[in-house]
Amino acid sequence: MELPFAESYKIKTVEHIHRSTREERLRWIKEARYNLFNLRSNHVFVDLLTDSGTGAMSDKQWAAMMLGDESYAGASSYYKMKKAIRDITGFEYFLPTHQGRAAENVLFSTMIKAGDIIPGNSHFDTTKGHIEFRKAHAIDCTIDEAFHTELDHPFKGNVDLGKLEKVLKKYPKDRIPLIMVTITCNSSGGQPVSIENMKAVKKMAGQYGIPVFFDSARFAENAYFTKMREKAYKDKPIREIVHEMFAQADGMTMSSKKDAIVNMGGFIGFRSRELFEKASMFTIMFEGFINYGGMSGRDMNALAQGLYEGTEFDYLETRISQVAHLGRQLRDYGIPIQYPYGGHAIFIDAKRFLPNLPKEQFVAQTLGVELYIEGGVRGVEIGTLLADRDPDTRKNRYPALELLRLAIPRRVYTNNHMDYVAASVINVFDRRKEITKGLKILKEAPILRHFTVELERLE
Repeated sequence: MELPFAESYKIKTVEHIHRSTREERLRWIKEARYNLFNLRSNHVFVDLLTDSGTGAMSDKQWAAMMLGDESYAGASSYYKMKKAIRDITGFEYFLPTHQGRAAENVLFSTMIKAGDIIPGNSHFDTTKGHIEFRKAHAIDCTIDEAFHTELDHPFKGNVDLGKLEKVLKKYPKDRIPLIMVTITCNSSGGQPVSIENMKAVKKMAGQYGIPVFFDSARFAENAYFTKMREKAYKDKPIREIVHEMFAQADGMTMSSKKDAIVNMGGFIGFRSRELFEKASMFTIMFEGFINYGGMSGRDMNALAQGLYEGTEFDYLETRISQVAHLGRQLRDYGIPIQYPYGGHAIFIDAKRFLPNLPKEQFVAQTLGVELYIEGGVRGVEIGTLLADRDPDTRKNRYPALELLRLAIPRRVYTNNHMDYVAASVINVFDRRKEITKGLKILKEAPILRHFTVELERLE
């Protein structure tokens, strides 16, 4: 018989998780003001809030941590990280940061001013937050197919070249400091960007003299999808694909808490020495010296090792197969999800799941609360709460997609856990007609409100 698929790792350490009762969860979510971020981790059974910094490090990564050089300047750990970044990405210049949004903060402090326009493919929350904090504007140029969750398209993260060119023609060059392309595109459901599209964006950007930067948190997963779905790359190894991807960019930001499989860390990659030197000042101001940028030597060693492990085909196949395992169960039952399955998460189409709930009642957040009450499963809203208010009108922005993201940590849960998650979602789906009231806001921050918002259930 044909041998079945099996994970390319074995488990060495385990951590106990508490199995709570429905009554406990009803009390805890109320105490958390219906904000899933406010829940204590020991009140969650399967935690799919994020895949950022929640993965399990390997024995080699833990061993590397023991050899961390904690020197302030010139640490050997810095040079290990530098070599790994050059080997994997090809970028000669880099600045370490403590995580991805810190990389955005340094880069955007260097490049963006008030009134600027930053086009891209569905900027994620912190990216848009950093842009709008600087009184600049993020413009979404994602292909329309991304917003039709039932449609099968291999590269729903692609930039719509027509939309992009309209932006480049409409605004003067000095108001467009960069184009930001997210690989894979989180906001559209963890969907990949094809290399063909990357090349086309780079060519168009070059015609207008505008640099292209990649948000590269999940670059390795993007490379895997390229190998699987883009014919020209099916016989190429992952690292070769990665090099060709990054050849289409002038720079990158990286949250290493994803595809480098570490609990903390990030960096910025540059082609331009001049831009690197300019950004160095902001790294020193915000993060620490340019040789560590808010990271310990231990973290840098683990990150360097993680970049190599995260670009191994066997690892990527195992990781993305687990996401698909959950996705297939939900889709087979008729649960509306973003299709094809993403690289790091399954995204439930909350508007189609709860069609009778008004958009003003935060549909995806309501679904997230119900899923937690049902099975102790914690996801995160990618919808109206995350979209924030319009910075000028202060009215709620209602995005085309209202999604509940179930982000799967790397090398943490078994497929039995995914089966449990699927059953919890199905149980909520079976009683969806009973969910007739959503949530209202009691208190919110002026920007990135979803992290700290306080809500209450409508009666």
